[in-house]
Amino acid sequence: MSTEIVTRLKALKLHGMAANWPELLAHCRHAALEPEALVDQLLKAEGAERQVRS
Repeated sequence: MSTEIVTRLKALKLHGMAANWPELLAHCRHAALEPEALVDQLLKAEGAERQVRS
């Protein structure tokens, strides 16, 4: 499932999210992260990746 999600994120050109997905998922499972916090972290990762690329 996790590999499929990474593949789908890459297909959508969300490389920052794809790169950080495994680490954030593990953190979410151990820290009982709320869904909103997970999405927030993914968006921050994507924004940072795009800044690096530009």
